[in-house]
Amino acid sequence: MVDIARPSQAGRKKKLRILYGGAGILAVLLVTLGLSKLKPAAPTVERGSVWIDTVKRGPMLRQVRGLGTLVPEEIRWIPAETTGRVEKIVLRPGTPVKSDSVILVLSNPQVELDALDANWQLKAAEAETVDLKVRLESQKLDQAAVAASATANQRQARLQADADQTLSKDGLVSDINLKISQSKAEELTTRLELEQRRLEISEEAVQAQLHVQEARLEQLRGLAALKRRQLEALKVKAGIDGVLQQLPVEVGQQIATGAILAKVTVPGKLKAELRIPETQAKDIMIDQPAVVDTRNGVVKGHVARIDPAVENGTVKVDVAFDGPLPKGARPDLSVDGTVELERLADVLQVGRPAFGQEQATVGLFVLDASGREATRVQVKLGKSSVNVVEIVDGLKEGDKVILSDTSAWDAHDRLRID
Repeated sequence: MVDIARPSQAGRKKKLRILYGGAGILAVLLVTLGLSKLKPAAPTVERGSVWIDTVKRGPMLRQVRGLGTLVPEEIRWIPAETTGRVEKIVLRPGTPVKSDSVILVLSNPQVELDALDANWQLKAAEAETVDLKVRLESQKLDQAAVAASATANQRQARLQADADQTLSKDGLVSDINLKISQSKAEELTTRLELEQRRLEISEEAVQAQLHVQEARLEQLRGLAALKRRQLEALKVKAGIDGVLQQLPVEVGQQIATGAILAKVTVPGKLKAELRIPETQAKDIMIDQPAVVDTRNGVVKGHVARIDPAVENGTVKVDVAFDGPLPKGARPDLSVDGTVELERLADVLQVGRPAFGQEQATVGLFVLDASGREATRVQVKLGKSSVNVVEIVDGLKEGDKVILSDTSAWDAHDRLRID
Protein backbone atom coordinates (compact mmCIF):
# COMPACT_ATOMS: atom_id res chain seq x y z
CA MET A 1 0.00 0.00 0.00
CA VAL A 2 1.40 3.33 -1.05
CA ASP A 3 0.76 6.58 1.02
CA ILE A 4 -0.53 9.54 -1.05
CA ALA A 5 0.80 12.94 0.07
CA ARG A 6 -1.96 15.62 0.93
CA PRO A 7 -1.54 19.27 0.09
CA SER A 8 -0.39 21.53 3.07
CA GLN A 9 -3.30 23.17 5.05
CA ALA A 10 -1.18 25.60 7.07
CA GLY A 11 -1.16 28.40 4.51
CA ARG A 12 -4.89 28.19 3.95
CA LYS A 13 -5.65 28.39 7.63
CA LYS A 14 -3.40 31.43 7.97
CA LYS A 15 -5.22 33.19 5.16
CA LEU A 16 -8.57 32.42 6.77
CA ARG A 17 -7.42 33.80 10.12
CA ILE A 18 -6.26 37.02 8.45
CA LEU A 19 -9.50 37.28 6.54
CA TYR A 20 -11.67 36.71 9.60
CA GLY A 21 -9.60 39.14 11.67
CA GLY A 22 -9.86 41.89 9.05
CA ALA A 23 -13.58 41.33 8.77
CA GLY A 24 -13.94 41.63 12.56
CA ILE A 25 -11.93 44.84 12.68
CA LEU A 26 -13.97 46.27 9.81
CA ALA A 27 -17.18 45.37 11.60
CA VAL A 28 -16.01 47.08 14.79
CA LEU A 29 -15.08 50.21 12.82
CA LEU A 30 -18.44 50.28 11.07
CA VAL A 31 -20.31 49.88 14.37
CA THR A 32 -18.22 52.60 16.03
CA LEU A 33 -18.81 54.96 13.12
CA GLY A 34 -22.51 54.30 13.22
CA LEU A 35 -22.73 54.85 16.92
CA SER A 36 -20.78 58.09 16.67
CA LYS A 37 -23.35 59.47 14.24
CA LEU A 38 -26.27 58.58 16.48
CA LYS A 39 -27.73 61.42 18.61
CA PRO A 40 -27.50 60.92 22.37
CA ALA A 41 -30.65 59.58 23.89
CA ALA A 42 -32.94 62.38 25.13
CA PRO A 43 -33.60 62.29 28.90
CA THR A 44 -37.18 61.71 29.98
CA VAL A 45 -38.97 64.35 32.09
CA GLU A 46 -42.27 63.92 33.85
CA ARG A 47 -44.83 66.41 32.59
CA GLY A 48 -46.05 67.20 36.10
CA SER A 49 -42.58 68.22 37.25
CA VAL A 50 -42.19 71.12 34.81
CA TRP A 51 -44.11 74.33 34.23
CA ILE A 52 -45.40 74.61 30.66
CA ASP A 53 -46.95 77.79 29.27
CA THR A 54 -48.37 78.79 25.89
CA VAL A 55 -47.14 81.79 23.92
CA LYS A 56 -49.98 84.21 23.26
CA ARG A 57 -50.49 87.67 21.81
CA GLY A 58 -52.41 90.50 23.43
CA PRO A 59 -52.19 93.41 25.88
CA MET A 60 -49.50 93.20 28.56
CA LEU A 61 -49.39 95.03 31.88
CA ARG A 62 -45.83 95.69 33.00
CA GLN A 63 -45.39 95.57 36.76
CA VAL A 64 -42.62 95.22 39.32
CA ARG A 65 -43.09 93.70 42.75
CA GLY A 66 -41.27 94.14 46.01
CA LEU A 67 -41.61 93.23 49.65
CA GLY A 68 -41.53 95.89 52.32
CA THR A 69 -43.02 97.25 55.51
CA LEU A 70 -45.41 99.96 56.63
CA VAL A 71 -43.57 102.93 58.09
CA PRO A 72 -44.96 106.12 59.68
CA GLU A 73 -44.91 109.28 57.60
CA GLU A 74 -44.43 111.36 60.76
CA ILE A 75 -41.83 110.17 63.26
CA ARG A 76 -40.41 112.00 66.27
CA TRP A 77 -37.19 110.71 67.75
CA ILE A 78 -36.77 112.13 71.26
CA PRO A 79 -33.10 112.69 72.19
CA ALA A 80 -31.70 113.42 75.63
CA GLU A 81 -30.95 117.15 75.96
CA THR A 82 -28.59 116.48 78.86
CA THR A 83 -26.98 113.63 80.70
CA GLY A 84 -29.00 111.91 83.38
CA ARG A 85 -30.17 108.70 84.95
CA VAL A 86 -33.53 107.10 84.18
CA GLU A 87 -35.46 107.64 87.39
CA LYS A 88 -38.94 106.49 86.33
CA ILE A 89 -40.65 105.12 83.21
CA VAL A 90 -44.20 106.49 83.07
CA LEU A 91 -45.45 105.02 79.76
CA ARG A 92 -44.63 101.88 77.79
CA PRO A 93 -44.56 101.27 74.00
CA GLY A 94 -47.99 100.97 72.41
CA THR A 95 -49.54 103.64 74.64
CA PRO A 96 -51.37 106.55 72.93
CA VAL A 97 -49.78 109.87 73.92
CA LYS A 98 -50.48 113.59 73.72
CA SER A 99 -47.84 116.18 72.97
CA ASP A 100 -47.48 117.02 76.70
CA SER A 101 -47.57 113.40 77.94
CA VAL A 102 -44.60 112.58 80.19
CA ILE A 103 -42.97 109.37 78.95
CA LEU A 104 -40.16 109.02 81.47
CA VAL A 105 -38.34 111.02 84.13
CA LEU A 106 -34.57 111.58 84.35
CA SER A 107 -32.56 112.83 87.30
CA ASN A 108 -29.43 114.99 87.29
CA PRO A 109 -28.55 116.98 90.46
CA GLN A 110 -26.02 119.11 88.57
CA VAL A 111 -28.68 120.29 86.12
CA GLU A 112 -30.93 121.27 89.02
CA LEU A 113 -28.09 123.15 90.69
CA ASP A 114 -27.11 124.91 87.45
CA ALA A 115 -30.70 125.98 86.84
CA LEU A 116 -30.97 127.40 90.38
CA ASP A 117 -27.62 129.22 90.04
CA ALA A 118 -28.54 130.69 86.64
CA ASN A 119 -31.86 131.91 88.05
CA TRP A 120 -30.13 133.68 90.96
CA GLN A 121 -27.58 135.27 88.62
CA LEU A 122 -30.42 136.58 86.49
CA LYS A 123 -32.22 138.07 89.47
CA ALA A 124 -28.99 139.70 90.70
CA ALA A 125 -28.37 141.18 87.24
CA GLU A 126 -31.94 142.51 87.09
CA ALA A 127 -31.44 144.20 90.48
CA GLU A 128 -28.12 145.65 89.30
CA THR A 129 -29.84 146.99 86.21
CA VAL A 130 -32.46 148.78 88.29
CA ASP A 131 -29.77 150.23 90.57
CA LEU A 132 -27.70 151.36 87.58
CA LYS A 133 -30.68 153.09 86.00
CA VAL A 134 -31.37 154.96 89.26
CA ARG A 135 -27.74 156.05 89.65
CA LEU A 136 -27.41 157.12 86.04
CA GLU A 137 -30.69 159.02 86.20
CA SER A 138 -29.47 160.77 89.34
CA GLN A 139 -26.20 161.71 87.65
CA LYS A 140 -28.12 162.96 84.66
CA LEU A 141 -30.33 165.12 86.89
CA ASP A 142 -27.27 166.50 88.67
CA GLN A 143 -25.69 167.45 85.37
CA ALA A 144 -28.96 168.98 84.20
CA ALA A 145 -29.09 171.04 87.40
CA VAL A 146 -25.53 172.26 86.79
CA ALA A 147 -26.43 173.17 83.21
CA ALA A 148 -29.55 175.00 84.40
CA SER A 149 -27.53 176.96 86.97
CA ALA A 150 -24.99 177.84 84.31
CA THR A 151 -27.81 179.03 82.08
CA ALA A 152 -29.20 181.27 84.84
CA ASN A 153 -25.79 182.71 85.67
CA GLN A 154 -25.05 183.37 82.01
CA ARG A 155 -28.35 185.19 81.53
CA GLN A 156 -27.78 187.27 84.66
CA ALA A 157 -24.25 188.18 83.56
CA ARG A 158 -25.49 189.10 80.07
CA LEU A 159 -28.18 191.35 81.52
CA GLN A 160 -25.63 193.02 83.77
CA ALA A 161 -23.27 193.60 80.84
CA ASP A 162 -26.10 195.10 78.74
CA ALA A 163 -27.12 197.39 81.61
CA ASP A 164 -23.53 198.55 82.20
CA GLN A 165 -23.16 199.28 78.49
CA THR A 166 -26.27 201.50 78.57
CA LEU A 167 -25.12 203.31 81.70
CA SER A 168 -21.63 203.69 80.25
CA LYS A 169 -23.06 205.76 77.41
CA ASP A 170 -24.44 208.24 79.98
CA GLY A 171 -21.16 208.19 81.92
CA LEU A 172 -22.70 206.49 84.89
CA VAL A 173 -20.45 203.41 84.69
CA SER A 174 -16.76 203.48 84.11
CA ASP A 175 -15.23 201.70 81.14
CA ILE A 176 -13.33 199.31 83.37
CA ASN A 177 -16.51 198.12 85.10
CA LEU A 178 -18.16 197.66 81.68
CA LYS A 179 -15.30 195.49 80.49
CA ILE A 180 -15.42 193.43 83.67
CA SER A 181 -19.15 192.75 83.30
CA GLN A 182 -18.76 191.93 79.61
CA SER A 183 -15.86 189.59 80.34
CA LYS A 184 -17.87 187.82 83.02
CA ALA A 185 -20.79 187.42 80.63
CA GLU A 186 -18.53 185.88 78.00
CA GLU A 187 -16.99 183.53 80.59
CA LEU A 188 -20.38 182.33 81.74
CA THR A 189 -21.49 181.89 78.13
CA THR A 190 -18.51 179.63 77.50
CA ARG A 191 -19.19 177.72 80.71
CA LEU A 192 -22.83 177.28 79.70
CA GLU A 193 -21.77 175.79 76.36
CA LEU A 194 -19.41 173.40 78.18
CA GLU A 195 -22.09 172.35 80.66
CA GLN A 196 -24.61 171.78 77.87
CA ARG A 197 -22.05 169.66 75.98
CA ARG A 198 -21.30 167.77 79.20
CA LEU A 199 -25.02 167.13 79.62
CA GLU A 200 -25.21 165.71 76.09
CA ILE A 201 -22.16 163.50 76.71
CA SER A 202 -23.68 162.38 79.99
CA GLU A 203 -26.84 161.24 78.22
CA GLU A 204 -24.75 159.29 75.68
CA ALA A 205 -22.72 157.70 78.52
CA VAL A 206 -25.95 156.72 80.28
CA GLN A 207 -27.26 154.99 77.14
CA ALA A 208 -23.93 153.18 76.59
CA GLN A 209 -23.82 151.86 80.15
CA LEU A 210 -27.45 150.78 79.93
CA HIS A 211 -26.79 148.94 76.65
CA VAL A 212 -23.86 147.08 78.22
CA GLN A 213 -25.99 146.10 81.19
CA GLU A 214 -28.91 145.05 78.96
CA ALA A 215 -26.58 142.85 76.90
CA ARG A 216 -25.31 141.16 80.03
CA LEU A 217 -28.90 140.81 81.24
CA GLU A 218 -29.98 139.18 77.94
CA GLN A 219 -27.05 136.77 78.15
CA LEU A 220 -28.06 135.72 81.64
CA ARG A 221 -31.70 135.43 80.56
CA GLY A 222 -30.67 133.11 77.72
CA LEU A 223 -28.49 131.05 80.07
CA ALA A 224 -31.29 130.84 82.63
CA ALA A 225 -33.77 129.80 79.92
CA LEU A 226 -31.37 127.11 78.70
CA LYS A 227 -30.84 125.73 82.20
CA ARG A 228 -34.57 125.89 82.87
CA ARG A 229 -35.27 124.04 79.63
CA GLN A 230 -32.68 121.40 80.53
CA LEU A 231 -34.33 121.02 83.92
CA GLU A 232 -37.76 120.67 82.30
CA ALA A 233 -36.30 118.20 79.77
CA LEU A 234 -35.62 115.79 82.63
CA LYS A 235 -39.34 115.12 82.30
CA VAL A 236 -39.29 113.65 78.79
CA LYS A 237 -42.48 114.49 76.87
CA ALA A 238 -43.90 113.05 73.64
CA GLY A 239 -43.95 116.33 71.71
CA ILE A 240 -46.69 115.17 69.29
CA ASP A 241 -50.00 113.34 69.48
CA GLY A 242 -49.52 109.72 68.48
CA VAL A 243 -48.40 106.36 69.82
CA LEU A 244 -45.24 105.58 71.77
CA GLN A 245 -43.46 103.20 69.38
CA GLN A 246 -40.10 102.50 71.04
CA LEU A 247 -38.54 103.06 74.45
CA PRO A 248 -34.96 101.70 74.36
CA VAL A 249 -34.07 102.56 77.98
CA GLU A 250 -34.55 101.01 81.40
CA VAL A 251 -34.84 102.36 84.93
CA GLY A 252 -31.43 103.13 86.40
CA GLN A 253 -29.72 103.44 83.04
CA GLN A 254 -27.26 106.32 82.64
CA ILE A 255 -28.06 108.42 79.56
CA ALA A 256 -25.60 110.55 77.56
CA THR A 257 -26.51 113.81 75.85
CA GLY A 258 -28.03 113.15 72.44
CA ALA A 259 -28.93 109.52 73.16
CA ILE A 260 -32.32 108.40 71.78
CA LEU A 261 -34.85 108.03 74.57
CA ALA A 262 -38.07 107.26 72.69
CA LYS A 263 -39.77 107.09 69.30
CA VAL A 264 -43.27 108.49 68.82
CA THR A 265 -45.25 107.98 65.60
CA VAL A 266 -48.62 109.05 64.22
CA PRO A 267 -50.34 105.69 63.51
CA GLY A 268 -52.92 107.02 61.05
CA LYS A 269 -50.26 108.35 58.68
CA LEU A 270 -48.44 105.36 57.23
CA LYS A 271 -46.70 104.67 53.93
CA ALA A 272 -45.32 101.50 52.37
CA GLU A 273 -41.56 101.26 51.99
CA LEU A 274 -40.93 98.66 49.27
CA ARG A 275 -37.59 97.14 48.27
CA ILE A 276 -37.48 96.66 44.50
CA PRO A 277 -34.60 94.71 42.85
CA GLU A 278 -32.23 97.20 41.24
CA THR A 279 -32.57 95.54 37.82
CA GLN A 280 -36.33 96.19 37.86
CA ALA A 281 -36.34 99.63 39.46
CA LYS A 282 -34.94 101.57 36.50
CA ASP A 283 -38.39 102.21 34.96
CA ILE A 284 -40.13 103.32 38.18
CA MET A 285 -41.22 106.96 38.20
CA ILE A 286 -42.92 109.30 40.69
CA ASP A 287 -46.76 109.13 40.74
CA GLN A 288 -46.95 105.73 39.02
CA PRO A 289 -49.95 103.73 40.37
CA ALA A 290 -49.25 100.99 42.89
CA VAL A 291 -51.14 98.38 44.87
CA VAL A 292 -50.10 97.23 48.36
CA ASP A 293 -51.27 93.98 49.95
CA THR A 294 -51.32 94.33 53.76
CA ARG A 295 -52.36 90.67 54.22
CA ASN A 296 -55.61 92.11 55.58
CA GLY A 297 -56.71 93.98 52.49
CA VAL A 298 -55.39 95.59 49.32
CA VAL A 299 -54.92 99.36 49.18
CA LYS A 300 -54.28 101.53 46.12
CA GLY A 301 -51.55 104.15 46.17
CA HIS A 302 -48.88 105.87 44.10
CA VAL A 303 -45.10 106.16 44.09
CA ALA A 304 -44.14 109.09 46.32
CA ARG A 305 -40.34 108.75 46.53
CA ILE A 306 -37.53 106.73 44.97
CA ASP A 307 -34.31 106.35 46.92
CA PRO A 308 -31.34 107.46 44.80
CA ALA A 309 -29.02 104.85 46.33
CA VAL A 310 -28.91 101.08 45.95
CA GLU A 311 -28.67 99.03 49.14
CA ASN A 312 -28.01 95.28 49.09
CA GLY A 313 -29.14 95.02 45.48
CA THR A 314 -32.48 96.77 46.06
CA VAL A 315 -33.90 100.27 45.76
CA LYS A 316 -36.26 101.71 48.37
CA VAL A 317 -39.53 102.98 46.90
CA ASP A 318 -42.08 104.80 49.08
CA VAL A 319 -45.75 104.32 48.21
CA ALA A 320 -48.29 106.83 49.55
CA PHE A 321 -51.83 105.52 49.99
CA ASP A 322 -54.80 107.02 48.15
CA GLY A 323 -57.37 105.60 50.54
CA PRO A 324 -57.79 104.50 54.16
CA LEU A 325 -55.81 101.56 55.44
CA PRO A 326 -57.56 98.38 56.61
CA LYS A 327 -57.90 97.56 60.27
CA GLY A 328 -54.79 96.12 61.83
CA ALA A 329 -52.39 98.23 59.75
CA ARG A 330 -49.54 99.35 61.97
CA PRO A 331 -45.87 100.35 61.67
CA ASP A 332 -43.40 97.58 60.70
CA LEU A 333 -46.19 95.40 59.28
CA SER A 334 -44.84 93.29 56.36
CA VAL A 335 -46.51 94.07 53.03
CA ASP A 336 -46.26 93.08 49.38
CA GLY A 337 -46.43 95.89 46.83
CA THR A 338 -46.77 96.04 43.05
CA VAL A 339 -45.97 99.11 40.94
CA GLU A 340 -47.57 99.51 37.51
CA LEU A 341 -44.97 100.66 34.95
CA GLU A 342 -46.88 100.73 31.64
CA ARG A 343 -49.53 99.00 29.52
CA LEU A 344 -48.44 97.49 26.18
CA ALA A 345 -51.26 97.19 23.65
CA ASP A 346 -50.36 94.16 21.48
CA VAL A 347 -47.26 92.06 22.17
CA LEU A 348 -46.18 88.42 21.93
CA GLN A 349 -45.79 87.18 25.49
CA VAL A 350 -45.32 84.15 27.68
CA GLY A 351 -44.94 83.41 31.36
CA ARG A 352 -41.69 84.62 32.85
CA PRO A 353 -39.04 81.83 32.74
CA ALA A 354 -37.12 80.79 35.82
CA PHE A 355 -33.92 82.32 34.44
CA GLY A 356 -33.36 85.19 32.03
CA GLN A 357 -33.57 88.94 32.42
CA GLU A 358 -35.41 91.26 30.07
CA GLN A 359 -33.62 92.26 26.85
CA ALA A 360 -31.59 88.99 27.04
CA THR A 361 -31.34 85.83 24.92
CA VAL A 362 -32.03 82.51 26.67
CA GLY A 363 -32.44 78.87 25.67
CA LEU A 364 -35.95 77.51 26.19
CA PHE A 365 -37.36 74.06 25.45
CA VAL A 366 -40.28 74.22 22.99
CA LEU A 367 -42.66 71.25 22.74
CA ASP A 368 -43.47 69.72 19.34
CA ALA A 369 -46.96 69.19 18.01
CA SER A 370 -47.34 65.84 19.80
CA GLY A 371 -46.31 67.35 23.12
CA ARG A 372 -44.04 64.35 23.75
CA GLU A 373 -40.72 65.92 22.80
CA ALA A 374 -39.12 69.33 23.47
CA THR A 375 -36.25 70.99 21.62
CA ARG A 376 -34.06 73.79 22.90
CA VAL A 377 -34.58 77.11 21.03
CA GLN A 378 -32.75 80.42 21.48
CA VAL A 379 -35.33 83.05 22.43
CA LYS A 380 -34.79 86.80 22.63
CA LEU A 381 -36.74 88.40 25.47
CA GLY A 382 -38.05 91.96 25.53
CA LYS A 383 -39.72 93.91 28.33
CA SER A 384 -40.71 91.96 31.41
CA SER A 385 -43.32 92.16 34.13
CA VAL A 386 -43.90 90.33 37.38
CA ASN A 387 -45.26 87.13 35.78
CA VAL A 388 -44.90 87.58 32.02
CA VAL A 389 -42.22 88.62 29.54
CA GLU A 390 -42.34 89.95 25.99
CA ILE A 391 -41.04 87.70 23.19
CA VAL A 392 -39.00 89.56 20.58
CA ASP A 393 -37.73 86.60 18.52
CA GLY A 394 -37.53 82.79 18.58
CA LEU A 395 -41.14 81.87 19.38
CA LYS A 396 -44.53 82.24 17.74
CA GLU A 397 -48.06 82.41 19.01
CA GLY A 398 -49.32 79.03 20.20
CA ASP A 399 -45.90 77.55 21.04
CA LYS A 400 -45.76 75.60 24.28
CA VAL A 401 -42.64 76.39 26.29
CA ILE A 402 -41.07 74.90 29.42
CA LEU A 403 -40.48 77.78 31.85
CA SER A 404 -39.13 75.76 34.76
CA ASP A 405 -35.46 75.60 35.70
CA THR A 406 -33.84 73.33 33.10
CA SER A 407 -30.23 73.77 34.18
CA ALA A 408 -30.07 70.04 34.99
CA TRP A 409 -30.32 69.32 31.24
CA ASP A 410 -27.86 71.95 29.96
CA ALA A 411 -25.94 69.13 28.20
CA HIS A 412 -29.01 68.14 26.17
CA ASP A 413 -30.88 69.94 23.41
CA ARG A 414 -33.85 67.55 23.46
CA LEU A 415 -36.15 66.25 26.16
CA ARG A 416 -38.77 63.54 26.16
CA ILE A 417 -41.94 64.54 28.00
CA ASP A 418 -43.68 61.60 29.66
